[in-house]
Amino acid sequence: MSERSCLAVILAAGEGTRMKSSVPKVLHPVGGLPMVAHVVRAASSAGVGSVALVVGRGAQDVEAAVRPFAQHVSIHVQTERLGTAHAVLAARSAIASGFDDVVVMFGDTPLVDAAALGKARAKLSAGADIVVMGFHPADPAGYGRLVEHDHKLFAIVEDKDANPDQKKIGYCNGGLMAISGKHALSLLEAVSNMNAKGEYYLTDIVSIGHARGLHAVSVEVDAASVLGVNTRVELAEAEALFQAQTRKSMMLAGVSMIAPETVFFTWDTEVGTETTLEPNVFFGPGVKIEGGVTIKAFCHIEGASVAAGAEIGPYARLRPGADLRAKSKAGNFVEIKKAVIGEGAKVNHLTYIGDADIGAGANIGAGTITCNYDGYNKHMTQIGAGAFIGSNTALVAPVSVGANAIVAAGSVITRNVPDDAIAYGRARQEMREGGALHLHARNKAIKDNKKSK
Repeated sequence: MSERSCLAVILAAGEGTRMKSSVPKVLHPVGGLPMVAHVVRAASSAGVGSVALVVGRGAQDVEAAVRPFAQHVSIHVQTERLGTAHAVLAARSAIASGFDDVVVMFGDTPLVDAAALGKARAKLSAGADIVVMGFHPADPAGYGRLVEHDHKLFAIVEDKDANPDQKKIGYCNGGLMAISGKHALSLLEAVSNMNAKGEYYLTDIVSIGHARGLHAVSVEVDAASVLGVNTRVELAEAEALFQAQTRKSMMLAGVSMIAPETVFFTWDTEVGTETTLEPNVFFGPGVKIEGGVTIKAFCHIEGASVAAGAEIGPYARLRPGADLRAKSKAGNFVEIKKAVIGEGAKVNHLTYIGDADIGAGANIGAGTITCNYDGYNKHMTQIGAGAFIGSNTALVAPVSVGANAIVAAGSVITRNVPDDAIAYGRARQEMREGGALHLHARNKAIKDNKKSK
């Protein structure tokens, strides 16, 4: 099957009206990735070499969302919406190019399973001409029924057209199809009878194919794989299923979760084995966590990499560009952005580190801030290996602190600190004996005077 050429025709022209959104429906994200991009990724994983994207409004944005996940993409604009068969024929020129297999998919089915697509293609390779992906819903009402006999598919009967016996069938049409490339175009063009809604249904090609003596079969898939999203309620359902699937695969791969239902992943999150995730952890896009990491409760991590043995949180935020090296630590109420935290370095609490390079073994005291932004440009802070930065320190970038240097607590550092030096950047402490008594008396008098008025 790997040598067979395959085209995926992906219908992505949904308007998003029922979403109550100005954004095309297929661009709404599940797991941080537009739904249509999930579909294209699944197609690519199933060996699809080319994608024909049937689009409507927002065509450029839809194309941009899928380009990173497919080698060859052609765009076909659907000017009228006259049913699924009509939509597929919008990609007539691509279908006519002579592919062995043509797979019809929908841009609003983000959980489509690449393995199921592979099974459907295998059926074509074994001699089938039409393969329909079916499933067993808890309640078949409203779904088209797959009418089969002796492992052959004869027709797909819409729920409203089904007779009492057909309504008893629990095996339903999932919508996705794989069609032999040599028959695809002629079958689609034969769907000439509009239904009561004035639409041409893709499902009619099964009965057309049967009348021509072609071989139609089905492949059963999981219900989630054909879950279509039309509303924000269904979008939330798809998100919940995506998260449940991802949590399960993570745990089976050796990741521990104390409360899995509170941990949220993105489509590209990577977490190594023997990592522990405490409750209420959120991963945004672009996160790579190596093995043996501990991420404590209430952390938000996005666009960051964390090396083996590091410890994060609780209540830490790692923003894009955060790079924590092996056995480093970012503790509670720490925010790190576009910064390297060297091996074994500690940023324990109440600290902002942005646009910085922290050397191995350095210790960053509580309340430290890298003042990286002057209102127009960002500037770097360099801290050498083994340096000790005292609590409540402001490092005004661009600035560097050398290896093994010490910065006294409460300092504002505006000049470079050499290796092994101690830097004090604070005002001299002064004391006035008995001054507190005078100040208390003055403040009390002001308060009493206000009360008397």
